Amino acid sequence: MTTALATSPVAVNAVVPPVQIAPQVAPQTATKVDWEAEISQLLAELSGVQAELLAVLGEKRQRLAAVEIGSMSELQVREQALCDRLQACHTRREELLAAAKQQGLPADSMTSLAKAAVGTTSTSQRDKLRKDLANSASRMRLLQAQSLTNWVVAQRSLLHVSQLLEIIATGGRLQPTYGVGEGVHNRGGMVDHEA
Repeated sequence: MTTALATSPVAVNAVVPPVQIAPQVAPQTATKVDWEAEISQLLAELSGVQAELLAVLGEKRQRLAAVEIGSMSELQVREQALCDRLQACHTRREELLAAAKQQGLPADSMTSLAKAAVGTTSTSQRDKLRKDLANSASRMRLLQAQSLTNWVVAQRSLLHVSQLLEIIATGGRLQPTYGVGEGVHNRGGMVDHEA
């Protein structure tokens, strides 16, 4: 798989290795699935990806705020790799839910699957799994908030650049919003230039 990275005016082709996904059991041939182990493994991987992505988004926000644009391409590569891992977790989740549906278990969410499939294990294991699911959902909401924050910071930076370009283009003179040929008064509000 090749990806074009726009780090300079000349696009550079980089080879990105495929995401390593744990061997999956085909739902058609699986008769007995250890749901606790499968869900725990998925949550462990998801938790690691979410923690790394939170760190990258925090670093990205700091670099955006400090206007360190040159170092953003390195973060982009890391962020894309984490997004690929996150997509692999989503794919695994969908496979587990499909296998659960085939076995007649609830397949609308991992929480309902965990409640139904892990109901026979000890209370401490069920509580741990329930806590891990809640933590994962909480981190996902935090990731959404961090992504939105980075988007707002980027938009404000673009607005600032846009305003600077407008000042440069107009020579600092205000352009009239309404009226053709009417000039804006070149007087300040506090001091009359004619005086």
